[in-house]
Amino acid sequence: MPKSHGFRKNTRDKLKKSVRERGISPVVRAIQDFAVGEKVHIIIDPSIHKGMPHPKFHGRTGTVVGRRGRAYVLEVPDQSAKKLVIALPEHLVAQK
Repeated sequence: MPKSHGFRKNTRDKLKKSVRERGISPVVRAIQDFAVGEKVHIIIDPSIHKGMPHPKFHGRTGTVVGRRGRAYVLEVPDQSAKKLVIALPEHLVAQK
């Protein structure tokens, strides 16, 4: 059988919610606002497919550089390079 090379491959555990987190996400998470220069954590919400960043950025911390519509443009360090990641606010958590 051919191997799948999809966007969500090898993410069985990474994109899984715990039993008590399952279901619809709170609306507050979708309407949160971040300022440019603010640090945010990328925590992918697997129940919302739209605006999902690549799973390799799950758990990473980035800086908000700008906005694109409802989405935020983040600058995330990846080894020696800095990558631009576009994600909806449902997948972001403010750093404390």
